[in-house]
Amino acid sequence: MAESQSSATGAGGAGFGEGVPCWVDAQLPDVEAGKRFYGELFGWTFEAGYGASTWAYSEGRAVAALTPKRDGRMPTVWTVYFATPDAFGLAGRIREAGGQVITDPVPVDTYGTVALAADPEGAVFGLWEGGEHAGFERRHEPRSFAWVELYARDTKVADDFYGELFHDSLLGPDAAPDFGRVAIADVFPAEMPPHFLVHFGVADCDEAMGTVSRLGGRIQVLPFEASYGSVAVVTDNQGASFAVLQR
Repeated sequence: MAESQSSATGAGGAGFGEGVPCWVDAQLPDVEAGKRFYGELFGWTFEAGYGASTWAYSEGRAVAALTPKRDGRMPTVWTVYFATPDAFGLAGRIREAGGQVITDPVPVDTYGTVALAADPEGAVFGLWEGGEHAGFERRHEPRSFAWVELYARDTKVADDFYGELFHDSLLGPDAAPDFGRVAIADVFPAEMPPHFLVHFGVADCDEAMGTVSRLGGRIQVLPFEASYGSVAVVTDNQGASFAVLQR
């Protein structure tokens, strides 16, 4: 897959520096229903991707994937994947730092290598070592990935863990971070588990919320001002949470 000018340059993920969010996917009970929901909300079009995944496109460029849940006990969620030039090496560093590797790195044909991990508080994220598929072909624009926020119970634990793993992308001299962290209690009830929340860019938060409601989704958190823009938290009509971000 050709990489667009909107992709970052760097060593990891065949175009994305290590620790940079490079892909997102939603695990859904009904992918066809997901296509209808996100197709109307964001104007996405869809084509078959690798394996059972369906890729979403905005103006002809890949922005996300929808994948069927293999097990009804699995959560209905959006997952963010961080780029790495060495998924096996990063998996080892995650274990050493007190995290957990849920799924060991596995090649996905010639597209890349994927793994699933969790931080010391249990927030789940993916790793992607790009091959033919580097990741996003469009981001930081309306109807594409804009940000991901980690909601943590102990922000010091999060800072230490991710700061060590992804120092260059978060804290290095050329860093332009695509994710941040905040205490769960600042936005959600304290009993909410730690998690990453994927944000998609929109031109108008209020209009997006109206469309989400019309399509059978739900408003979780009304728009609030964050350091990175105006944010509303919603769920789709199958229960996957995400945020819309107006900048």
